[in-house]
Parts: sequence; structure tokens; C-alpha cells
Amino acid sequence: MPRIPRLIRYSLGEKISSLFIDILELLLIAGYSDKQNKLPILQKASIKLDLLKYFLQTAFELKAIDNNKLAALAVPLADVGRQLGGWLRDLAKQTPPN
Repeated sequence: MPRIPRLIRYSLGEKISSLFIDILELLLIAGYSDKQNKLPILQKASIKLDLLKYFLQTAFELKAIDNNKLAALAVPLADVGRQLGGWLRDLAKQTPPN
């Protein structure tokens, strides 16, 4: 996690750190879950990933992180988003509608 100025560290910075941990936790839980339980867990992870991207952009606009730090995070987050989206699409195809 990039260094965040003290003024923002304990609000926005904590939220960003918390979202990183929540996403990792949800992805790990989904990996070990039954097929019927995976879809809602992955949907929640996807929402949290979108929130994380939003808060990182907000931190950038508040000049809490610079362009280089945001760019360094953007590439791996985009990869995670693509992989998560693929996982969700595959599960949606395999899971019959209720």
C-alpha cells in the first residue's frame, strides 16, 4: 500500500486497506466454497473491488497518492477485475436460475 499523508491515512487510507483485506478474504472463501455458494460471494467481492477502485481514485484526486502509485496499483487491480469477471461469468453459466 502506498504511503498516504497522515491527514487522510486514518479515514480514507483505513477504508482502502480494509477493502484490500476484504477482497482477499472473499476470494479465498469463494475458492473453498460449494458451487452454489460461490456466486453471491464473488458478487460481493466484485462490488468491493469497484469500491476500492473508487476510493483509490478519490485518494488520487485529493492528492493523497500520486500518479505513479495509482498507476502501479491500477494494473494488478485491472487483472483481478478481469479474472473475477471471468469467474463470475463461468459460474453464471453453470448455475441454474432459481
